Amino acid sequence: MTGTAGASAPVTFLAEQRPGVEAALLRVADELAGRDVVREALRYALGGTGKRLRPILCMAAYRAVGGSGADAAVHDLAVALELVHTYSLVHDDLPCMDDDALRRGRATVHRVFGADVAMVTGAALIPLALARVARAAVAMGLEETRASRLVVELAQGAGAAGMVGGQLLDLEAEGHAPGLDDVDVIHARKTGALLAAAPRMGGVAGGAGEGIVSALGRYGQALGLAFQITDDVLDVAGDPAVLGKEAGRDTAHEKATYPALLGLDGARTRAGEAAADAIAALRGARIESPELEGLARFAAERDR
Repeated sequence: MTGTAGASAPVTFLAEQRPGVEAALLRVADELAGRDVVREALRYALGGTGKRLRPILCMAAYRAVGGSGADAAVHDLAVALELVHTYSLVHDDLPCMDDDALRRGRATVHRVFGADVAMVTGAALIPLALARVARAAVAMGLEETRASRLVVELAQGAGAAGMVGGQLLDLEAEGHAPGLDDVDVIHARKTGALLAAAPRMGGVAGGAGEGIVSALGRYGQALGLAFQITDDVLDVAGDPAVLGKEAGRDTAHEKATYPALLGLDGARTRAGEAAADAIAALRGARIESPELEGLARFAAERDR
C-alpha cells in the first residue's frame, strides 16, 4: 500500500494539512450560530492554534490504505477526533482537575466563561463529535457497518476504557509514587487511546481489513506513548512562550511523569524508542506511509 505522494517533513506536512482541519472546525462553529453562552464557549474552545494531530493522523491513515473520498467529507470525519480532544482539554483545565490558566496561548475556557459553563461546554462536544462521524460517513458513502464501526472506535477511544479512564487514573496517582508500569497504563489510556483511535478510524473509513486496522492501532498507541513522554519532558524543559501554556504544572500537581522516573535523558530515549515501535508497526504490516512515519518521529522530537 502506498501513502500520499511525496514525503514531507512532519512539521511541513502538519502545516499543509491543518487548513483543511481548520475549515472543518469552522463548519462546526458556523452550525453553532447563536448568542447563548454555551455556543459562544464552544466556538471559543474550538479556536486557538492547536497541532490538530489527531485528525491529521486519521486523514493520513485513510490515504495510506487507499481511501479516496472527497477531502471535505474526510476532514469532517477526522475533525470529530479534534472535538473529543478539545472536550478533554476543557475538562482537564477545570479547577477540579489541573486548574490551568492558559491553553493554546489563550485563557482557558473556565477562566473566560466560568467553571459551570466550561463543564457543560466539554460535555456538549461529545455528542457533537459523534454526530459529526455519522454525518461524515453518509457524505463519504460508507456502508452502515463501517459507519457504525467509526462511531464505536471513537467512543471506545474516548470512554471509560480509554481517555476518560486514563484521566481518572492520572488524578488518582497525584501525590503518590507509581512505578513505570503504572505510568505506562495511565498514559496508554489517557493519551494513547484517542491517538490510536485516530489512525484506526482512518483505516476503517478507507476500507482496510482488520489486520491493517490493528496495525494502525498499534502504531497510534506507540505514537501516543512518544507524544506523552515528550509532553512530560516539555513540562520540565520547554519554553512556555513556545508551548502556549504554563510549564512546571506536572511538578506542582505531583503528577507521575516519565522524567521523574527516568530523568530527562532517559525519558527522551524512551520517547525515541516508542516512535521506533510505531514505525515498526507500520512496516510490519507493509503500510507504506512517509507521512505516518514522520508524524511518529514528530511526536518524540517536537518542541511544543
